[in-house]
Amino acid sequence: MDSNVMRRKKIVKYNEGKLLEIEDYIAVEEPFTIHINGQEFATMLCTPTNLQELAIGFLASEGVIRTVEEICSVTIDQGKGYAYIELENQASFDPTVTSKRIIGSCCGKSRQFYFQNDVKVAKTIINAPKITGKQCGELMEKMESNSAHFKQTGGLHNGGLATVNELLYSYSDIGRHNALDKLYGHCLLNRISTKNKVIVFSGRISSEVLLKVSKMGIGIILAKSAPTTLAIALAEELGITTVGFIRGDRFNIYSRHERIIEDK
Repeated sequence: MDSNVMRRKKIVKYNEGKLLEIEDYIAVEEPFTIHINGQEFATMLCTPTNLQELAIGFLASEGVIRTVEEICSVTIDQGKGYAYIELENQASFDPTVTSKRIIGSCCGKSRQFYFQNDVKVAKTIINAPKITGKQCGELMEKMESNSAHFKQTGGLHNGGLATVNELLYSYSDIGRHNALDKLYGHCLLNRISTKNKVIVFSGRISSEVLLKVSKMGIGIILAKSAPTTLAIALAEELGITTVGFIRGDRFNIYSRHERIIEDK
């Protein structure tokens, strides 16, 4: 059992009129603070795993960096929950642009900071693969079958990168945004192309989630839950196909439906 992902705790369970004391698995939530060039930048609440990927993916999605080549060094202090990052061009990072922010595990980040940086890094997707309805259901099933920690805790989100045929990588976190940042960080660190790839996602497609997918340059997101109205509007504008409520061979297509084709 990975104690950074889940821990045992005694709880009381109500079942058929009786109260029973049992042990259950609980998802871990801890603060993670990123320092850039000696300045405290942001503290997020997360599952404390894959912290290097999380830090780099977060900075890329915020427009602080575009490539890992802009980073001189990354030091992770797992015990304290700190990341110390040195950027190559220190003048490019201005800590006075935004004050210290606390980023929640569920509700995203401060809207004030959020919209300041999106224009710089959001991408309009021109080319994306076509995928059959059957493939959509199969990819969601593969991600869920690989999510042992979710099955044990019920408290984690999952984000996966896939081709139309195969789930390539997946990351888990208590925050749906964090799961995508870990995935993005993994791609940047390992020079993995996101061209013609698909995002498979366990959570709701909010505007923040949609924009993260755009910044990764991916044109299709397959989700277990629903999108919001703003997410759909942004998806139409940015050329992203959004598929929600995937349950076996059933789902809804909310934008750019031409990329989802009938099974042959």
